[in-house]
Amino acid sequence: MEDSAKARSIWRAPLYAQILVGLVLGVVVGLVLETRAEVFDIPARLVLRVLGALAPPIVLLAVVHALLKADVKGRMGLRLGSLLVLNTVVAIGVGLLVANLVRPGAGAALARPDAPTGAPKGDVVAQLLDNVPDSVLRPLVENKVIGVVLIAIAVGLAGRGLVGHKRKQLEDGVEVLFDLTIKILHFVIAAVPFAVFGKVASIVGVKGFGPFRSLGAFVLAVILALFLQSVWYVARIRAGSWVRPLALLRGMRDALVMAFSTASSTATMPVTYECLRKIGLRERSASLGSLVGANFNNDGTALYEAMSALFVAQMLGHDLSLFDQLMIVVTSVIASVGAAGIPEAGLVTMTLVFTAVRLPTEYIALLLTVDWFLDRCRTTINVLGDVNVSCLLDGKEREPEQPALTEPGA
Repeated sequence: MEDSAKARSIWRAPLYAQILVGLVLGVVVGLVLETRAEVFDIPARLVLRVLGALAPPIVLLAVVHALLKADVKGRMGLRLGSLLVLNTVVAIGVGLLVANLVRPGAGAALARPDAPTGAPKGDVVAQLLDNVPDSVLRPLVENKVIGVVLIAIAVGLAGRGLVGHKRKQLEDGVEVLFDLTIKILHFVIAAVPFAVFGKVASIVGVKGFGPFRSLGAFVLAVILALFLQSVWYVARIRAGSWVRPLALLRGMRDALVMAFSTASSTATMPVTYECLRKIGLRERSASLGSLVGANFNNDGTALYEAMSALFVAQMLGHDLSLFDQLMIVVTSVIASVGAAGIPEAGLVTMTLVFTAVRLPTEYIALLLTVDWFLDRCRTTINVLGDVNVSCLLDGKEREPEQPALTEPGA
């Protein structure tokens, strides 16, 4: 009886702890079985295949759900949208710049898959038009994220035009489908430690530890890019709002620590809002940035996905063209929309980004060995991005009745 209780407690350990166990066991099995350990790659392929199948409907429902629930109108809504897009594009640009300069995946020499990598060559306009759906179901079947989100935006905007019980029925229906799909996703995520075990065992057995040295360089590169993105946020807050950055960071400590510890910007939203209000931001600015913007503002996730695609391409010895990287920018921006409510959002939407530039999704399993840590880092940046948006929406003049929050000597 006591042994079974211990077994259950181990099985209920946090996901990151299970992944670490899978990582260690994978290394041991790879060293013992060597090339025979390649057979353990099958679980990783199965998990990533199912994630690829779930990603389009999850993103579709997440975006529709976010659009239906978002209470943003008028000029403030346009201002919010422009800030979110700008921050996300800058984040992806920073990620691609660091990845191209540092080249953490160079020299890993992983085996190329049978399928060709890289986006198909040819007319650029034709490739862009190919992402516009000619069928409602085709983007869901072919994992074309741009088409999926275009359909979601059309449904979401049309749904906002409904009134009364029809609007309520649509919201309830989308919410039920979204919750159902997320439950299925939880089953798949529970199998992620097995995927990590299989991928690590197969790589260590066949290639040794070379790819993992590249993985360490990738972690450092991502942290560097996230730091540069935080510098962008702080500089924008200093130039475009009345709030002073050092005082802001002191006031936001609870939210940032919670973001890192929970790896969930959704769970952190109430704390973020409360901290912003205590700092002295207007209720409207605080709610738009922390509660509404958090559903669309996932800069850290978009940065990570862009860097991951470039990293895997470098490990395979394949140089992505300028157009390929442009596609990464577009798909990362779109895939990050509404991702806040999705568990392991970076893992789910990354399959869509990889598919857009025809990279093998099976190598996403290799990234899972460090994703549990980087997930916390990028979630912290996501929350800091929400804070950035709130401060910029509040403007350069604080509300008169609020006390000043300034740095000494500012």
